[in-house]
Order: sequence, then structure tokens, then C-alpha cells
Amino acid sequence: MRLNQALVSTAVAGCALSGCGGVLEPRGPVGLAEKLILIDSLAVMLVIVVPVILATIGFAWWFRAGNARAKYLPDWNFSGHLELIIWAVPTLVITFLGGIAWFGSHTLDPYRGLPGSKPVEVEVVSLDWKWLFIYPDERLASVNQLIIPVGTPLHFRLTSSGVMNSFFVPQLGSQIYTMAGMTSQLNLQADTPGNYHGLSAQFSGEGFADMGFEVRAVSSEDYARWIADTRAAAATLDMTAYLELAQPSKNTPAAVFRSVDPGLFEAIVNETAQSVGPP
Repeated sequence: MRLNQALVSTAVAGCALSGCGGVLEPRGPVGLAEKLILIDSLAVMLVIVVPVILATIGFAWWFRAGNARAKYLPDWNFSGHLELIIWAVPTLVITFLGGIAWFGSHTLDPYRGLPGSKPVEVEVVSLDWKWLFIYPDERLASVNQLIIPVGTPLHFRLTSSGVMNSFFVPQLGSQIYTMAGMTSQLNLQADTPGNYHGLSAQFSGEGFADMGFEVRAVSSEDYARWIADTRAAAATLDMTAYLELAQPSKNTPAAVFRSVDPGLFEAIVNETAQSVGPP
């Protein structure tokens, strides 16, 4: 189990960092800020790694057996100057990296709202093995498809129907966990129109590998048109329909619901809280 989870996590990280639309190709302010933290951290570490590699090569060359000028000091055991360098350099590195992590983590607090217009509210429920997105202001919902307006802040409230999961859109940034009976929050924004890949970054069972979703960032006009088209759909989402949807399934196709029962998200949170809470 642990080996499988490690392999999955490695694969997810590799995909997120590679050319498949990952954290190195951000399309929003949060993703850009996270990329900057990665680059800054890499630069600080390279300041140490590169000189160490060069020094290793230089020492090996200078103290080679054929160099008669290299001094052999078998009884040498202390140098105050050398000790100062050995301890001062790592201290500076840790200070710089700690500062980057400290300020970055506070600036990118997932609960902190983004500046701009009123955010679009989205309630997210991770299911086995699919994603449910509820738009409480529009009273609409979708499965495995998240439609968002470009340039508009997004405020997510997230929970899980059971197994702990992780919501992650690499190009927008900030993966965050979903847990049964609890809610977490996340603020994101897409600055460029396009289709972005969303995924689960937490192993959650047999259907985990295909637990992905599509994020479509569209113009305000196209977003309004999608809302109008969704309101013309046939399916509705009440608690009965939700319980049917929540049954484990693989490769669930994208779907929309023209109406959602008010308070469904809170009912899901409360129901799972009672099922996982103490007897």
C-alpha cells in the first residue's frame, strides 16, 4: 500500500512538473507565486550545490597522488576560519530558505481571498472516484467538469464523501485536502482562457488513476452562456440523486445538473461528520 502510494505520488509530481501543463506553466496569480518560490528556492540551493561540486572536483585534482605541491597534514584537526565557513554558509542557506517559506506560506494562505471582483463560489465534493462541483449562487452543479470565468477570483469550499482526497489544478496552484465531515477553503484564479487538467493528488482506492477533471476557463460571455445552457438540462440534484451519484464508479463522464437542492453541501458535510464521528 505504501509503495503504491509512493509510486502514485511520484507519478503525479512528475506530471505536474513536466510539460503536461504543470506548476512550471502557471496560468493564474497563485500558480505564478508558487513558481517564483520554486525558482527562488532552487537559486538559493544552487548557490551552495554548484560551489560544492566545483570544490569537490578541485580538491580531487589538487590532492591527486602525482601533485608534489599538495601539502600532506596528517596531524591537522582544527581551523577556526574553516569552522566559521562550514557553519555560517548552511546557516545563511537555512535562513534564506526559511524566509522564503515563511513569507510565501503566509502570502499564499489558501483561506486568503484574492483581490478583484466578487469571487465565484464553488462547493467541491470528492467522491469515489469523481468530483462534484456545486455552484451555490447559480444553483447548478457539474461532475468532472469545472467551468470558470477568466480573470475572476474563485472561492472553493471543499469536503469529501468519505475517503480523504486532494484537489489539485497544477497550472492554477495550491493543492488542498478534502476530508469527510470537514470543510477546507481555497482561492484560485485563471488569467488565461484554456482547458486545464485537474486531478486527485491523494491515493484513494481502485479508481484513483482516472479521478481527473477538466477545468475550462472561459470568457464572461461564454460563462453566462454555459449557465443558461445548463439550466436547460434535464437532470436535477437532490439528496436522492446525490446518494446515487456517490456510489463508487470509474471513468464517470462529465455531467451537469440544472438545479441543486439548497443546503446540499452542508447536508453532505453533516452526514459524513455523523458517519465518521464517535458513536
